Formats: sequence, structure tokens, C-alpha cells
Amino acid sequence: MLALKNPNGLAKAVVVLLAANIVFDALLGAFDVRDLLAEEAVPYEADALGPLDRVIVYGLSFLVFLATATVFVMWFHRLRRNAEIWAPDLHTRTPGYAVGCWFIPFGNLWIPRSIAVGIWRASRWEPYAADGRGELRLLNGWWTCWVVGTLVNWVSGQMYKTAETAETWVMATQWSLVGYALDAVAAVLAVLFVRRLTSMQHTKATGMIPAAQ
Repeated sequence: MLALKNPNGLAKAVVVLLAANIVFDALLGAFDVRDLLAEEAVPYEADALGPLDRVIVYGLSFLVFLATATVFVMWFHRLRRNAEIWAPDLHTRTPGYAVGCWFIPFGNLWIPRSIAVGIWRASRWEPYAADGRGELRLLNGWWTCWVVGTLVNWVSGQMYKTAETAETWVMATQWSLVGYALDAVAAVLAVLFVRRLTSMQHTKATGMIPAAQ
């Protein structure tokens, strides 16, 4: 039998890691801005921005991303298991999908959102009530920025691979900068989403006054 599990500790860890991702997005974006403002565009080379080495920043950024993804999925799965207790018939996929869905090619662009919607509704004081006007705005905003940012980063990566002229390299760098900006916005919205949804479950689990909907 499933038992409620406190997600507060994981939520705090996710928030800290997301904040670190925002810092690295800003640093890597600064590299792109510096490159775009350079008098002569040159193909990407490992170099430095002040005391910061680009390769080291990229490496640390990737490690922080992996840590964030791991802890976020753990948090997401814990909330999905709690949601199963409150309203099992609101979900079309098992709790295991809260982990596995992130590794399904193309499916990871929409399946996690549908699971998140089910978690959100189950975590409300009244799970079966109709969605309030704009209730899912935060969730949708985070998800839209994350998906679009992911696609933009993929496009910029492909452009860097095939860039043979200064013009195409500049265009790839512009796409890269947009990708970092979207990633940062998505991370900010993710922080708000994690805090809000965790608060909703804590409120419901402890029998406090209903969380604002």
C-alpha cells in the first residue's frame, strides 16, 4: 500500500540546483554575447571570459544539469506517488512513467506535462473540480519554455556542426543565445512550479487550510 512521502527536502534541492543552472545559463550566454560583439566572428575555440575558461564552464554546467535532472525526476516521482493516493483515477499512466517518460524520444516533449497536470489536480483540495481560469498557466509556461528551449538548443547545435562560414557561425551563436535565455526563463518558472506544487501537497497532507488555487 502506498504511503504519503514528504517531498520538501527534494524540492529544496531542486530549487538550489535550478538556481545554479540559471547562473550557468547567464555565464554561457555571456560567452555568446562576447563572441557576437567581437570585431571579427571566428569559429568556436576554447577560450576564456575574464578568469572563466569556456570549456570548464561548459563541463561544470553539464554536471549541474545532470544533477538537476536526477533530483527533479526523483521529486516528480515522489509527488506522482502521493497523487496516486489522493485521486488514483485521475491518472492515465502509472507512477513509474513519472521516471520513464523523460527517456522516451519525442514522447518526452508532452508526456511529462500530462503527468504533471494529473499531479496538480490530485494535489488540489478538490481534485475533481474544474480547472480554474488560468490555473495551469504556471505549469504551461514552464513547459512551453522548456520544450522550445530544448528545440532551439538542438537547432543551434546542428548549426554549429555544419557552420562553414562566419555568417552561419554567427547565426548559430544567435540561436545558442536564445536557447540559454529560454533555459533561464524555464528554470525560473520551474522553481515557482516546484515550490507551488510542493506547497499544495504539503498543505493537503497536513490538513492545513487549502492552498490558493
